Amino acid sequence: MKINSKHGAMEMSMGTMVTIVLLMVVLVLGIYFIQKIFSASTNAIDTIDTQVQSEMQKLFSSDDAKRVVMFPTSQRLKIKQGAIDEGFAFSLKNLGSETTSFTFDVTATDTSHCPESITTDVATNYLLGGSGSINNLPSGDTFNRLVTFIFSETTPLCTMGYELDIRKEGGNSYGNINFFVTIK
Repeated sequence: MKINSKHGAMEMSMGTMVTIVLLMVVLVLGIYFIQKIFSASTNAIDTIDTQVQSEMQKLFSSDDAKRVVMFPTSQRLKIKQGAIDEGFAFSLKNLGSETTSFTFDVTATDTSHCPESITTDVATNYLLGGSGSINNLPSGDTFNRLVTFIFSETTPLCTMGYELDIRKEGGNSYGNINFFVTIK
């Protein structure tokens, strides 16, 4: 009888060992695949950034006199309710003959198609990265900027008008773009 119990104990030990080895293999494969997923998402973001910058350069190359361009070029954005990372990109080209500094501001200009609770001040507060300065931009160089919106799940569905205003040092207007944002 003792011989049979030792044989059973040996089988149980082998089963435990096989289970541990299989669990380790699954763990290693899980870590590998998670690493691949995160690296793929990082590469996708870099690719999108490269594509947007390429599109901006095409917009400038089509007309040498353009100072400011916006992407999307339709100047109409449709952003989902609850979105926190959607927006637009703009690019500024210094067409002057010397290095210059600029400031930019994005402000809401029209909320007439929204409920009364959405004022232009409230609509301007939806922006992230909507103002700033560009210091010492060399002649002929460009500056690219992404501006995003933060809309909560309870933000009313409506269309708002915005204006991007760019000024040279000293306060002189350099360019502006009007665009619309529709919360859907």
